[in-house]
Amino acid sequence: MATANIGFEEKLWSMADKLRGSMDAAEYKHVALGLLFLKYVSDAFEEKYEALKNEPYADPEDRDEYVAANIFWVPKEARWSYIKDNAKKPEIGQLIDNAMIAIEKENPTLKGVLPKDYARPALDKTRLGEVIDLFSFKVGDEESRSKDVLGRVYEYFLSKFASAEGKNGGEFYTPNSVVRLLVEMIQPFKGRVYDPCCGSGGMFVQSEKFVEEHQGRIGDIAVYGQESNPTTWKLCKMNLAIRGIDGNLGEHHADTFHNDLHKNLKADYILANPPFNISDWGGERLTEDARWTYGVPPAGNANYAWIQHIVNKLAPSGVAGFVLANGSMSTSTTAEFEIRSKLVNADLVDCIVTLPGQLFYSTQIPVCLWFIAKNKAPKGLRDRRGEILFIDARKMGHMVDRTHRELSTEDIRKIADTYHAWRGQAEAGQYEDVKGFCKAVKLAEVQEHEYILTPGRYVGIEDVEEDSEPFEDKMARLTSELAEQFAKSRQLEDEIRKRLGGIGFEF
Repeated sequence: MATANIGFEEKLWSMADKLRGSMDAAEYKHVALGLLFLKYVSDAFEEKYEALKNEPYADPEDRDEYVAANIFWVPKEARWSYIKDNAKKPEIGQLIDNAMIAIEKENPTLKGVLPKDYARPALDKTRLGEVIDLFSFKVGDEESRSKDVLGRVYEYFLSKFASAEGKNGGEFYTPNSVVRLLVEMIQPFKGRVYDPCCGSGGMFVQSEKFVEEHQGRIGDIAVYGQESNPTTWKLCKMNLAIRGIDGNLGEHHADTFHNDLHKNLKADYILANPPFNISDWGGERLTEDARWTYGVPPAGNANYAWIQHIVNKLAPSGVAGFVLANGSMSTSTTAEFEIRSKLVNADLVDCIVTLPGQLFYSTQIPVCLWFIAKNKAPKGLRDRRGEILFIDARKMGHMVDRTHRELSTEDIRKIADTYHAWRGQAEAGQYEDVKGFCKAVKLAEVQEHEYILTPGRYVGIEDVEEDSEPFEDKMARLTSELAEQFAKSRQLEDEIRKRLGGIGFEF
């Protein structure tokens, strides 16, 4: 699926943008995303409703039918068809508020999460009605769910909001192919899955999909997350509720560094895409923090604070995979160099993967994946202590539109299989170094390279097939081609002169 094709997101945005008027972007965000949520749950519900109507002996108003199919039960007054029928009435704002209240009542985990201020006088009801009319695009039926349409729309909307609010980062949605790669690499089959900056919950959704695809049970993994942005925290609650995932996101939004909501948690799997290079994370107030086992991270960049937070939260046999900006692999500031060298010497770094550019929607910063393992000689796998696997995947992926790249299923399989083969998982085959792509490196070599973790430094340059065309023949062919190009160029010049002369601009 081409997740980077933004055609319909733009269409949806331009519809929702009708509402904005003089409204502040931060306020408008709640209005637009609330409607999107309502549309999503209603789409899923109404699709099932239609199917039940055609089944003999089935009652489409039987709540249990929906619960059994893991579909959100939507009370009559909250269904999109009802909202749409009343879209032109002056009390439409109140009707939407009532719909939100009814949904929260049906699902206590959403209590206080959904926006309920559509009735306020400042919200133009005529425009609200027009947006509801235009919202005919399916976002929650089975086909849209399988394509993660909601995730794509959230991503697009969030980047638009961030730009409208003048922010440069922090809320980036992780592209689907990057999340899939992280999940395929660490394989969260069973145990506690944690994301310290969970955004709208993409890592959890993909982990659950992984478990289902491998014939596991949804209950085999327990989900823990934290998010500092109140709107994104609410989005995550909505996202998990829609998909029937029972996660612990804490009682409220909170900053992971300053108010850790899962203090005693030791996770078996950690997946994360922390905001890149944040400089205002309040590090100067945390210099004595117990999490900084390998050194105090610099107050001007949170990357190494995230790494140490993750290491601190990892269970003794846990594995973590997370996204960071490329600078994290080679930064030479004193504090970061010291922490990185200690992490390498403690044999915690398992694998580093550099990714191609243009994978992200909202930033062009080149990124890499870090994998940390507390136990590099676990039962059933190869003893890989004293080694780090480097993978250079910069040439992988394909362009899905003019500015966005995506990793294909084959790319993801190739990278994940390489890691699994190196770990000694028999089903992934025999591991071998491949010039220009992957190399297993001893810690001594990394130390010689001053603890720089950039894969390109270790994997070398791939062998290029020798050109079989003799030099003399090649030059004759190339000069002949060039002569043809020159002749065409002269023809074009003459034609341009002639046409300009024809309108009185001879030269």
